[in-house]
Amino acid sequence: VQLQASGGGSVQAGGSLSLSCAASRSVFNINLMEWHRQAPGKQRELVASIDIGGRTSYRESVKGRFTIDRDAAKNTVDLQMNNLKPEDTGVYYCHSVLIGSNDWGQGTLVTVSS
Repeated sequence: VQLQASGGGSVQAGGSLSLSCAASRSVFNINLMEWHRQAPGKQRELVASIDIGGRTSYRESVKGRFTIDRDAAKNTVDLQMNNLKPEDTGVYYCHSVLIGSNDWGQGTLVTVSS
């Protein structure tokens, strides 16, 4: 699966950004779609995921602020990020998981200033 992430940028704390991940096959036929992030000097971490049945999961620190969803018209997996905090800063990557394979998109940078 080829993935193309977009939507990063710079915002002040408390602001919002929306990320999109376009896929080369239907996002509704991919077992698991995830958003990960990597802050400078830190390991990549899972932020949110949505499975083929639409079930979502979030890391504790973003619950209530981030929403992951699939857009049928655009064939994207979107990550709506509200009430952003400086600790949300990092490069965000989308990741697809199919039986026997997984793929990463290129990252998109999110910078949150205090």
